[in-house]
Amino acid sequence: MVPLLLVLLLALILFGAGFAIKILWWVALAVLVVWLLGFVMRSTGAGGGRGRWYRW
Repeated sequence: MVPLLLVLLLALILFGAGFAIKILWWVALAVLVVWLLGFVMRSTGAGGGRGRWYRW
């Protein structure tokens, strides 16, 4: 009974990790799109492309 529970627990952990990694990929993609939009909007907006939308 214990080995069966351990296998089920391992499967549950791996499924959860796979789901979390997939969510992190979508979050990273959304951040990249927002960054690119901010970069394009700022460089083509007021200020003649001299401004930066970030503080680096």
